[in-house]
Order: sequence, then C-alpha cells, then structure tokens
Amino acid sequence: MLDERKTSILRAVVEEYIQTAQPVGSGHVVDAPGVSVSSATVRNEMAALENDGYLVQPHTSAGRIPTEKGYRYFVDALQQPVLDRSSAQQVRAFFDRTHGEIERMLADTTRLLSGLTDYAAVVVAPGRDATQVRSVQIVGLAPTTALFVAVLADGSVEKTTLDLVAEVDESALDAVTVHVAANLVGHPLSALGGVPASPDPVVESVLGRVRVAAVDDGADEHVFVGGAARMVASFEAVETIRSVLSILEEQLVVVSLLRDVVDRGLNVAIGSETGMQPLAECALVVAPYTVDGEQVGTVGVLGPTRMNYPQALAAVAVVGQRLGHRLSEG
Repeated sequence: MLDERKTSILRAVVEEYIQTAQPVGSGHVVDAPGVSVSSATVRNEMAALENDGYLVQPHTSAGRIPTEKGYRYFVDALQQPVLDRSSAQQVRAFFDRTHGEIERMLADTTRLLSGLTDYAAVVVAPGRDATQVRSVQIVGLAPTTALFVAVLADGSVEKTTLDLVAEVDESALDAVTVHVAANLVGHPLSALGGVPASPDPVVESVLGRVRVAAVDDGADEHVFVGGAARMVASFEAVETIRSVLSILEEQLVVVSLLRDVVDRGLNVAIGSETGMQPLAECALVVAPYTVDGEQVGTVGVLGPTRMNYPQALAAVAVVGQRLGHRLSEG
C-alpha cells in the first residue's frame, strides 16, 4: 500500500494523463488535492513511484506516465463512481422510451453507452437458457417452407426458417404448434431440442426440422458492438487499431473475453489482465446484468488504458442496471 501522499500524487498523475495524453511533470501535480508539498518533494515522490513500478518516464527529460500497475492502484483506490446528472438523465430517458424487439434495444444500448464514454461499447445478449418461452407459433410461408416464431418472457422474438422435407398444410402446422407449445412454454428455448416425439408422422417430420434448427441457431451468444470508431483516435499505432477492431468483429472471442473477466471477479481489466496480447494497450470495464434476479448477460466498454475509469465504471454500472430492469419488465 502507498501512503496518503504517494496515493495523492499517483492519482494526480493518472488524472492529468487521462486528460492530456502527455507525460506529467511535477508542476502539474504540486497543487493537486492532497499533495500540498514542494515541487522538489513531488519530484522525489514521483521518482519513488517510478522505482516501485507505478510510473514510467518515457524520455529522460519528460514527465512520467502511469504503468499498468499504476492504473490498477488508481482503480482499486476509487470510491464508488457516480454518473453525472446529465448522463444519468440521458440513461433514464433512453430506457423510458425504448421499446420493441430486444435486438434493436441491445444495439441501441451500445450506442448509448458509447456516447456516454467515447469508447467502444459491447452488450452480450441473454443466452438461450436465460429466458422462458411465453408463446410459440409455426406458420407456413410456402408449401415446403415454414417459420418458427417464439416470443420470450423478456419481450424478445426468436425466428427460424424451416425447410421441410415435404409439403405440409396449415392444419398440420397448427398441430405442430400445439404440440411444441405444450412442451416448451414456460421453459427456456434451449429445451426445444428435447420436445418429445409425436405419434403423427407428419407432425413428427416438422418437429425434426424444428429440433435441427434449434441446434443450429443456438451455437453462439449474440454480441452487439457500438461506437468502435469512437476509440480509434485514442491509439496512435495503426496496427493496434487494426488488432482491436479485428477482435471486436469476433463474437465468440468477445463473449469469452467478457465472461473470463467477470468470472475472475473483476469489473476492470487493464492491459495484460485482459489475457489477450493485442489488447495490451487497452482496458475493459464490464458489468453483468440480471433479469428476474438471474445474471443473463454482460455490458462493457473497451478503450485505451488511458481511460476515464470513473466515468466508464459509473456508466457501465448504471446502464447494466437499467437494462436488466427493462428486460425484467418484458
């Protein structure tokens, strides 16, 4: 642990560097809250912080910038950040007016979160085991094509096109709907593959296509990403930008990354803590969201290690809470 003065100096360096992206000299720190010592003392303390690995001097005559260890200490020392009134009102207004299909709501949520932080925002949608089925319907589109529609308790709608092996009339599709509903309503959509067989061969042939479609559609969790372009200006190296954007395009990678951070009990992963070398210059702030008391997904922002952590933590926490409440309402 650092003493109070070193903590104040480190905090001042981190906050100044977040704002300017320039190495911080003692002159910018001497008047910071909690410091109240001479410039010479500040220089000595900054040298000590450098020796202890919290700061680094990029050039001999330059000021100092935080290291990953310095950012981590800064984050761990933060009090619970509070979202400013204007941003809080923006979040409240967004969730008061947002309606419609869950896919659009989650995509809009990423844009809201990116706008609040100026970083790339990520929302992992609820998994198939997270929400119960409220109703199902199977309707014909063509003689050998049907559409399976399931309305979930959170208001989301799952649709799957079924390619049938033979022509099926509406009465048979109605029988399939009755059979599936009797065994699926009140259960998660993942239970679709376990719907029992029907003694009617025509109904059973359609059920076979439904089960196959359920397996095919349930492979990956859906990830929504918004505002990736906002964080491009935060990085100088083109290769870093390319690597980060490439990762954001890989849904499975993003899901695994967020899940790993949450499973380790972290709400902030800085640099090497992400476990991914291409994100060595990045920080990730995450928060799970719950529906009806059960954790079903994750929200987060990805930006540079020179991140405004108080704003990002507050925004992710509030948006995650409001999203969970909104989905619980259905």
